[in-house]
Amino acid sequence: GRGRQRGPPGTVRRRDGEDVINVQTHLKLLRDQYKPRPHPPFLKEKSKYFKTRLCVQSLVDAPVYLILNLVFSGVSGSLIRLVTNYIRLNSRPQWALYQYHVDYKPQMESRRLRTALLFMHDKILGRTRVFDGCILFLPKKLEKKLVSLTRDGQNVVVTVTLTNELPPTSPTCLQFYNIVFRRLLKIMSLQQIGRNYYNPQDPIMIPQHRIMVWPGYTTSILQYESSVMLCADVSHKILRSETVLDVMYQLYEQFGEYRFQEACSKELVGVIVLTRYNNKTYRIDDIDWIQNPKNTFKKADGSEISYVDYYKKQYSTDITDLNQPVLISQPKRQGPPGITLGPICLIPELCYLTGMTDKMRSDFNVLVNSALLHNPMDDNVQKELSDWGLQFDSKLLSMSGRVVPSEKIHQGGKMFDYNPQVAEWSRETRGTRLINPIPLENWVMVFIRRNVDVARSLLNTLGKVVNAMGIRMEKPLMIEVDDRSEAFLKKGLSKISSPCIFSWQVVCILPSNRKDKYDTIKKFLCVECPTPSQCVVARTLSKPQALMAIATKIALQINCKMGGELWSVEIPLKQLMVVGIDIYHDNAAGRKSIAGFVASLNEAVTRWFSRCIIQERGQELVDGLKVCLQAALKAWYAQNNCLPARIIVYRDGVGDGQLNTVVNYEVPQLLDCLKNLGDYNPKLSVIVVKKRVNARFFSRSGGRLQNPPPGTIIDTEVTRPEWYDFYIVSQSVRVGTVTPTHYNVVYDSSNLKPDYMQRLTYKMCHMYYNWPGVIRVPAPCQYAHKLAFLVGQSIHREPSLALAGQLFYL
Repeated sequence: GRGRQRGPPGTVRRRDGEDVINVQTHLKLLRDQYKPRPHPPFLKEKSKYFKTRLCVQSLVDAPVYLILNLVFSGVSGSLIRLVTNYIRLNSRPQWALYQYHVDYKPQMESRRLRTALLFMHDKILGRTRVFDGCILFLPKKLEKKLVSLTRDGQNVVVTVTLTNELPPTSPTCLQFYNIVFRRLLKIMSLQQIGRNYYNPQDPIMIPQHRIMVWPGYTTSILQYESSVMLCADVSHKILRSETVLDVMYQLYEQFGEYRFQEACSKELVGVIVLTRYNNKTYRIDDIDWIQNPKNTFKKADGSEISYVDYYKKQYSTDITDLNQPVLISQPKRQGPPGITLGPICLIPELCYLTGMTDKMRSDFNVLVNSALLHNPMDDNVQKELSDWGLQFDSKLLSMSGRVVPSEKIHQGGKMFDYNPQVAEWSRETRGTRLINPIPLENWVMVFIRRNVDVARSLLNTLGKVVNAMGIRMEKPLMIEVDDRSEAFLKKGLSKISSPCIFSWQVVCILPSNRKDKYDTIKKFLCVECPTPSQCVVARTLSKPQALMAIATKIALQINCKMGGELWSVEIPLKQLMVVGIDIYHDNAAGRKSIAGFVASLNEAVTRWFSRCIIQERGQELVDGLKVCLQAALKAWYAQNNCLPARIIVYRDGVGDGQLNTVVNYEVPQLLDCLKNLGDYNPKLSVIVVKKRVNARFFSRSGGRLQNPPPGTIIDTEVTRPEWYDFYIVSQSVRVGTVTPTHYNVVYDSSNLKPDYMQRLTYKMCHMYYNWPGVIRVPAPCQYAHKLAFLVGQSIHREPSLALAGQLFYL
């Protein structure tokens, strides 16, 4: 199968025992794939860890009868025709990109002057070119090598030397294609903000919500299975018409002078803002209340200038409020060796807020209005492409995918089918006993005085829904507390006389959705007094027509947090442990990183072990994997009296540029942990999960394009030639375009066929107990995200190990 290895990494065994390439009897499987595919440069030395397709370079001197096994994709499921947002990039026959090195004598430091001198030779070089100050790219081969000119009485010799002739599939050509396409977007009057391009000159106004939308595009050109292709997706930059200073005025009126600074920090730190004078985005990391626009700063040339004068001189912008504080943004990029980049200072009056507030997100009309926006792309760029000898295909890529059968849901000894177009089974399983219902015996309901009726209503409704689930519920200890007491929860729990608080469950009915009150409760119940807890806002329970559904959801969550099991799917692999890892960056704690680690504890993959690690500021990759995996294996052994024979790790939150670091840094930690356990050698697979992808897939029905059905798998055409990767559309969406999830198997010693790896991944998308349906990512990834998010948002400390065996963070 695709990516499989038999024997030592990189080799397979012939029947006579000699290390050769595996024999595949069907010649037709070779097709166009029979060509050298070396590992990317950054993987050459570490390819024993990185699970890529077998390199076929060794076939050059191999006997004729040796054929590489090139079954790179699965075969299960029914075929489906798909259209995707990929467009082939075609080049003229014998196309090549010519790379030149440009040298100046005497040397010139100014890049602007170097560019101006070079571009005076249009007759020799032509007007079609790309120059970065040192390297020149041309679509043709030059006849002359030396160019001389006189400037201000000084002779400057410009030497243009051919250094390389690049084929269309060269990595350098891929960078060049993206440079040219960015130039095309600029020709279309689009401006770059971050990595994407937007059109600020034709904004779409939504005045009823004070929102401005800039239409734009996100693009990338890469080498895929069969050809070089452009992946293009629509992107919108949402801007609010209010500045940071406007928000500060509003907060001052709301909280007064005493709590003003605290309210500003909570509201603004971590927010992304846009400065229109240069169309750049910044993250607010702090607020300097001492400085103001009248203060001065030192420029690069050593001179000092005030913020007021700087913006007037540099951008012709006047600052009206001279008493406003200064916003601080820490630069993400590191400076040159030996040089530390200082913080970036911003003026609130010139910073516009981006994105939508929670209130806007909760307003359905905003979402609908934003979803219906559309801005067609201007195609007046053909001349630039033709000058380079390039052309985009006139049609979107059409390809084949596979739809695997829907999974059967097992609950209470029964098996259920569900509608895959809905991808949700709450109706089918309603009134069915859970797999492992935990009795609700010792529990507490805490509420304030004015919510007494709400608490009683919730208690009565819970009594009606838990019987069908098989949950035996005793009468709770009802604790009425004073809302004005910040420590009302501690006061309420002090009435519990049980020496073992871990056997209790706490249900808190909150008077409002104030984050500080919720954070206080969670920090106390997860760290100081480790107890499973369920918080619900009183207003949520005030709708009688929805109370039954809400109580059902609360009962299911309570059962999970006490160690119960709801439903399962068939897992054919025995002694399998599934692990999920995700990262959350905590802005409130100095931007520290929270690593969530979740591992299954039984063969049915229905019970979970959870740990988290708090890392240094901005750190993306996990440091303490050994500790987490050792603790998970110990918990597995306690449950099963044996260790798992197979471990599959789903690693979320990693970009393509960090794959090499995952391979060299995280995978060795996992392998070292397994070696330290003595004579124990389980099969290990590490899969990187990527949710933020620009790929979109559509199926045709009745001449119209629609979202593909859940269970659609794509592992050809748009996958990368050097990776073992695939896409899965697991969830169903009612509005908008469904986003697939990209999976990249970076390490694999399990010898699982691609079909098995894909089907198992799809099964894991059914096992998230906070939603009776299929989700975008495997359940352990979502559990790890919920754990890291709770710690980073509310607790800011590592939860008690007493809760490690429970889903207390749902």
